[in-house]
Amino acid sequence: MNIFGVGLPEIAVIAGLALVIFGPKRLPELGRTIGKTLKGLQSASTEFEREIKNAMSEDESANENIVDKEN
Repeated sequence: MNIFGVGLPEIAVIAGLALVIFGPKRLPELGRTIGKTLKGLQSASTEFEREIKNAMSEDESANENIVDKEN
């Protein structure tokens, strides 16, 4: 398992440090917050990708119309 170049041992060390720093009571809350943030970033990324694809397809259709008018 390799997430962003971080393997399983590194993830275990990070999780252990987070447990020591934040404590067992705040760790679930922190996990939920991080999960919600990542989900928001993922949806924003998906929306951005959709907008780029729409703009590219509109540009291609406009270019095709110009070529058709020239012929």
